[in-house]
Amino acid sequence: MNFKSSISAIFSILLLAIISVNSFAQNAGKGKINGKVIDAVTKLPVDYATISVFKQGATSPFNGISTDAKGTFVIDNIPAGDYKVAVDFLGYTRTTIEHVIVTEGIGTPALNNILLAPVQNQLTGVTITAKAPIIENRIDKMVYNAANDLTAQGGVALDVLKKVPQVSVDIDGNVELQGNANVRFLINGKPSSIFGASLADALQAIPASQIKSIEVITSPGAKYDAAGTGGIINIILKDSKVQGINGSVNLAAGTRLENGSFNLNMRKNNFGVNAFFSGNAQLATTGLNSNNRTSTDASAGTTTNLTQSGNNTQRRSGYQSGLSFNWSITPKDDLTASVGFNHFGNHGNGFSSQDEFKTTTGGATLYDLLSNRISDSRFHVNATDVSLAYKKQFKKEGQELEILYTTSYGKNTFSYFNEQDYLTGGYPTSGSRSNNPGNDRETNISIDYVHPFNKTFTLEGGAKAVIQNLKNVVNTDTLLNDGTYINNANQSYGFNYKRQIYAAYLSVSTSLFKEFLDVKAGIRNEYTNTSADFAGVTIPGYNTVVPSLTFSHKLSPTSSVKASYNYRIERPDYGDLNPFYNISDPHNISTGNPNLKPELSHGIELGYNKSFDGGANIYFGSFYRHNIDDIQQFSTRYDSLNVNGRVYPDVILNQRSNIGTQTTVGANLFGSVPIGKLNLRTNMFFASRTNTNPGISKVTGLAYRINLNATYQFPHDFTAEAFANYNSSQKGLQGTRPYFFFYNIAVRKQFMNKKASLGLQAANPFTHYVTQRGTTFGPGFNQVSIRQVPLQSFGVTLSYKFGKLEFSKDKDKGRDKEDNAMPQGDGGR
Repeated sequence: MNFKSSISAIFSILLLAIISVNSFAQNAGKGKINGKVIDAVTKLPVDYATISVFKQGATSPFNGISTDAKGTFVIDNIPAGDYKVAVDFLGYTRTTIEHVIVTEGIGTPALNNILLAPVQNQLTGVTITAKAPIIENRIDKMVYNAANDLTAQGGVALDVLKKVPQVSVDIDGNVELQGNANVRFLINGKPSSIFGASLADALQAIPASQIKSIEVITSPGAKYDAAGTGGIINIILKDSKVQGINGSVNLAAGTRLENGSFNLNMRKNNFGVNAFFSGNAQLATTGLNSNNRTSTDASAGTTTNLTQSGNNTQRRSGYQSGLSFNWSITPKDDLTASVGFNHFGNHGNGFSSQDEFKTTTGGATLYDLLSNRISDSRFHVNATDVSLAYKKQFKKEGQELEILYTTSYGKNTFSYFNEQDYLTGGYPTSGSRSNNPGNDRETNISIDYVHPFNKTFTLEGGAKAVIQNLKNVVNTDTLLNDGTYINNANQSYGFNYKRQIYAAYLSVSTSLFKEFLDVKAGIRNEYTNTSADFAGVTIPGYNTVVPSLTFSHKLSPTSSVKASYNYRIERPDYGDLNPFYNISDPHNISTGNPNLKPELSHGIELGYNKSFDGGANIYFGSFYRHNIDDIQQFSTRYDSLNVNGRVYPDVILNQRSNIGTQTTVGANLFGSVPIGKLNLRTNMFFASRTNTNPGISKVTGLAYRINLNATYQFPHDFTAEAFANYNSSQKGLQGTRPYFFFYNIAVRKQFMNKKASLGLQAANPFTHYVTQRGTTFGPGFNQVSIRQVPLQSFGVTLSYKFGKLEFSKDKDKGRDKEDNAMPQGDGGR
């Protein structure tokens, strides 16, 4: 029996054991607090009122809940003791009940008919200033609330991600989660085709001011797609479910980046509309680069030194817009529809001087070839996302049915041009140009059902179909000696790629040993069928069984521990498979690999979380991950490379490959400490990664990330923040990835009753360039690359919130409030 089969068998036995033990578990050992909240004037129930439970003498609650549609609430698992219960709802005066005594195993008498008195002086407009904490650590995810982040507000999504626990971002926008680059990205819990074409460009097209929060899910349960061996990152965009008309405008102007966003929310009774538009532009920035490569050809007895030095100018721009509708058909039936339009692109042009010097092993010069190369590359994507969701809640609390349909259509084009003029050797000018249009269509249909049998046992199940269709055309022209171009038939072609994934899952959530241990166990089955018209390539269908298991235990009302295991899969994406050759630099060519196999991963996590009455919080986690058929870029040196009929000399070919196995062991530490009006946060990540390849010696390297954040609240609504981030270098199979240091500062002044704010930001204010030195080596070559990337920028931001919020006491008309908890989307399925 192989490792995968053993894990599946153990998981099945464990799942049966959990269900069996649950039938004997008794709901004893701790008490509960329950009651009902009503309007003191109308005597109608107050739904969605906030119930907070405090330990006597504490200033922060340790537990809480919201009332249901009937105004009732139940808070279980309360240790015996003396508590204070506070009841709040916007437009009402707070009600506090002192000395609520909970007795072990018995509970407390029901707090029936808690009266909330309406505020006498009714306001014509209400501004909500409640603030969620920057970091929320939940049982299944970690949430970073970007709306409260000052230093990132003038930037883009990548600037926010640099501050999220367990996430690393390098200078090129490559994102890793717990040291793994294979991350599944979602927007509002739903997939989008904008991530398939170029992840880094897509993340640079989303303004930070448009992001409400970012959810990090490192151990997804059975309900989530199995894709992404590193886990899931879910970007939640801003929205509102408050009655009335309200919105916000955010503008940022700077020396390197400009962006803006506009949100408009309208809700009347049970119908709401949300519209938004956001866009950004990275102004032209020029970086410097150099590359030095030494290559040896033992069979020919020669050594080649290639030196390249030049510059590259980059521009980026993008926008997003969307419209969503929400209709609460009945208090138990909810229908949501949305459509979004996305566009982003980049344009780069560069100049490079080259010296190719070839000698014999004895030192005799064979040739010294000098040349200049100019290049130009352009990339743009247009994508449309459409979704329709229906949610049904039943009479039994927690029983829900949800049906979701999403479809995403993307149209992308990549083109390049290069021309090389030889200063010595008498060679004619050479060059090529290529245009690579394609489109991507993905449709997801899912159904999920949740059934709570009792307060400690819940069963979830569902099914999903994912249908993907990729089409691509490559047109390549070659420069002739007379200066004209002719189509190169050997490098012009088209292909179709289709993939269908059919999935079903089942999971249980339960409490064992008198609610001592909370358990969530699940199993998901995904069948993948793929077809492609790549010449000579056949992709067989395969079935993947994905188990997941999570244990959690509350050590106290303010501390908990968690342990989890999951099994994940990383299927090769469009960019990995596309056999198109990017020859914008003829000495450094990249292409896809249609023969890639999926990457498989086993992951184990342990975590501890502790909150303190003063507002401090600490989280420590450790993890182990083992990847099989790990997908990484692999570089191979060729003395001459034949690309569809044309020969290119002294080439490094970069191609994604299944390199073997990768094992990562790491730890993450997050801490937040308020000291008066000063708040200090730190996030540290350490990981040791071992790569094993049959043809290369085993390589182990240590990587770490440390960031520090300090926020100070001055009088008169004036706030200052400073942030610094350091990513260490990383040793890999074929070289080292450069280290990265980034810092920024920001100040913000709020005015007009906090409806408006003005901010100033500075990124790397004392360093114009960030120097990146990386190495690459392999059989027959050794290469050192140095880049100087301009990251210094100064900017100003302006934010304004407008609108009038209306509240109705008529239950039949509905009542909404600002939700401080983060929306769950569709669970990232």
